[in-house]
Amino acid sequence: MLIQIPALLSPADVARARDVLAAASWTDGRVTAGPQAAAVKRNQQLPVGSDEARALQRMILAAVERHALFFSAALPKRVLPPMFNRYGGELNTYGAHVDQAIRYHPDTGQAIRTDLSCTVFLADPTDYDGGELVIDDTFGERRVKLAAGDAVLYPGTSVHRVEPVTRGVRYASFFWIESLVRSDEQRRLLFEMDLALTRLRTRDGESAEAVALVGTYHNLLRLWAQT
Repeated sequence: MLIQIPALLSPADVARARDVLAAASWTDGRVTAGPQAAAVKRNQQLPVGSDEARALQRMILAAVERHALFFSAALPKRVLPPMFNRYGGELNTYGAHVDQAIRYHPDTGQAIRTDLSCTVFLADPTDYDGGELVIDDTFGERRVKLAAGDAVLYPGTSVHRVEPVTRGVRYASFFWIESLVRSDEQRRLLFEMDLALTRLRTRDGESAEAVALVGTYHNLLRLWAQT
């Protein structure tokens, strides 16, 4: 399941992030990659423990917590601190790879399963050429290049790449989520039911049918969730 999350960040948040990232010191992106990914990774990253990264992490995690569509699609159990990358110049691409199945929280050392990957676009798409996030999964190949502040959620199992940036600079944040519902198929069914319920309740209010379906949704979540 691939889900676009519009306006995860407000224009003010995007402007703040852009100011911080434009003035930041960057390191080689390969420092956080596994052996397979490091062979095809040519970008820069904001140092994970830097003051700039921590400030922007707090901003993005706060946005995630208040965004209803993100919560409905991801059903997050644990969220790794967001990281930040830069593509441009000679360091402008990331070849096809699959994300590590288990990552470790940089502060606590806790193991977190990467059920979902998330990319938050932080540069206006007119400011750079190329740089599409290309995701290849059961839904086929999808090329994603979104407005600044928008995000995309996709399965952590997907093969994906970032096309070369041939003009300008592409800034983005990326992070992983361990979901309460491990199965992508089950999570998709719950998401589709939640969207339909929202439309039903908007149209008809808290009808007997809506109440019954809300109960079904929560009973399925109770059956499938891993807490």
